Amino acid sequence: MSEHFRVRGGARLRGAVDVVGAKNSVLKLMAAALLAEGTTTLTNCPEILDVPYMAEVLCSLGCTVDIDGDTIAITTPTELSHRPDGESMRKLRASVCVLGPLVGRCKRAVVALPGGDAIGSRPLDMHQSGLRQLGAHSDIEHGCVVAEAENLHGAQIWLDFPSMGATENILMAAVLAEGTTVIDNAAREPEISDLCTLLTQMGAKIEGAGTSTLTVHGVEALVPAEHEVIGDRIVGATWAFAAATTRGDITVRGVDPHHLDLVLEKLRIAGAEVTFGEREFRVVQPERPKAVDFVTLPYPGFATDLQPFAITLASVAEGTSMITENLFESRFRFIEEMMRLGADARTDGHHAVIRGIEQLSSAPVWASDIRAGVGLVLAGLCADGDTEVWDVFHIDRGYPKFVENMTALGADVARVNA
Repeated sequence: MSEHFRVRGGARLRGAVDVVGAKNSVLKLMAAALLAEGTTTLTNCPEILDVPYMAEVLCSLGCTVDIDGDTIAITTPTELSHRPDGESMRKLRASVCVLGPLVGRCKRAVVALPGGDAIGSRPLDMHQSGLRQLGAHSDIEHGCVVAEAENLHGAQIWLDFPSMGATENILMAAVLAEGTTVIDNAAREPEISDLCTLLTQMGAKIEGAGTSTLTVHGVEALVPAEHEVIGDRIVGATWAFAAATTRGDITVRGVDPHHLDLVLEKLRIAGAEVTFGEREFRVVQPERPKAVDFVTLPYPGFATDLQPFAITLASVAEGTSMITENLFESRFRFIEEMMRLGADARTDGHHAVIRGIEQLSSAPVWASDIRAGVGLVLAGLCADGDTEVWDVFHIDRGYPKFVENMTALGADVARVNA
């Protein structure tokens, strides 16, 4: 049965919303549980589709995974399989993060190339290069990454680009390698720091979390731990953009606002009033937003995941905005759907020029990925009538209780089985 969201335009979102654990953190933390025999427990986990998908991957390796609300208990056996189920792997991109733990613990991995969002090429070259420098042999064979090593040893590793995935896989392999590994130009996202925190609780020795240089002193074995997942800054930013785009007033609770310093500053430039506390912030947009330019860059730059929301905001803003996408070439597929809604937009390479209009027009549109789906819902709230957003399973992969939260904020959004 196919599902879509029916979105009725005209709502100005108001109220408070709670943000739970980060999608981009919990899936990697689940993979880290492979590194220690016994039961690792994660709390504050989001109830999203990608969590049971990742659980399938771990179960195919021999783990037992118990999901109870926002708590996940992962029991890892003494003997792990080194080959996760290929069909499970293809359900989500983050499944590739089992590669590092399997090489670190089993010294061998045969991992099917992952699936996930259709946002452009995301090769595994840096993942493989890092593992090779740690002493593993790695190639692509029959649609799988095959890696094996007699022993892993410390190395000085420079990443050509601060890739989150490569940083995570190399880090999780290095914690059980002999000697010291230094990862230069490492990703700096808060989710990397969250992973370092869990690994440290498990007995790893890691220095430099949150910086571009990670130093890992290998240990012989890790032990299970209990860990609370950090709040999802991307979901938090989504609600911030929802307030700014619909001229609303939303308080976002459960996420560190300092993880969103650049985002909130951009919304201030757009005319929003932004205030924040220790683990919450409030965005009030009293008038039509003003045009703002956005350039996607690795953290602490403007996240590529937020690009669809920037385009939606620009489409109804006063003036002309330029959006520059530096990370994923297919993100601009979203603009084709925005043009169905009447957005005045054109693209040239990795630049998009958006001329804001007062109101969008309703139409059927299709989500190509998680963030694009939510961006289209926000656009539908700024349209004249009812907009149908199709392929909403993408949204379910990244946003817990999405319709319930939208409704609580005053939106008229309904899930429709067709």
